[in-house]
Amino acid sequence: MENKKILSHEQQKGLLTTVKARFEKHTNRHKDIKWADVQARLETNADKLWSLNEMERTDGEPDVVGYDSETDEYVFYDCSPESPKGRRSLCYDREAHEARKEFKPADTAVDMATVMGIELLSEEEYRVLQLLGNFDLKTFSWIKTPATIRKLGGAVFCDRRYNTVFLYHNGAESYYAARGFRGSLRV
Repeated sequence: MENKKILSHEQQKGLLTTVKARFEKHTNRHKDIKWADVQARLETNADKLWSLNEMERTDGEPDVVGYDSETDEYVFYDCSPESPKGRRSLCYDREAHEARKEFKPADTAVDMATVMGIELLSEEEYRVLQLLGNFDLKTFSWIKTPATIRKLGGAVFCDRRYNTVFLYHNGAESYYAARGFRGSLRV
C-alpha cells in the first residue's frame, strides 16, 4: 500500500519552488538563514515536506521564521495575511466538537493540526509572528489553550487590531467563518 503522506517528485518540486519564492520575498522573516540549508533539510525529511505541503494546500503560506540552535531545527509558521482559508470554521478540539448538540463544524483545529503534522501556535509564538508583519487584521486564530482554561470549557484565540495583538477567550465549541488556526512546523 502506498503511503499517502509522501509527495511525488513533481509535487515536491512545485512546493519547494513556491516556498523558496516566498522565502526570497520575505527576507526580514529569516535573517542569516540560507535557503540551500533549509531545502537540504526538507529534502531529507519526506514527512515534514508532506506537512509543509498541507500548510500550503490549506492557504497557510508557510515561511521560515527562525532556526532553533538547541534542537537544530528550522521553524516554519503560517504567514498568510489572514487566518488560513482552508482551516476556518473549526471548533477548538474533539471534546468541544462532541459537546455540540447540533450544527457541528466539519472538523476541529487540534484534530486538523494533528493530521497535518503541525502544532497550533502558542501565544508566545503568535506574538513573535506579529513582530514579522501585520497578520489577522480581519480574522482570528485559535492558539494552544492552557490546560487550566480548557478544563473549564474555554479556549483562546488571538488577532491584531489597532496595531495591538489581542488575546480572547470563547467556549471551545464555538466556531466562526473568520476564525481558523495558524500552525508551526519544525524541520
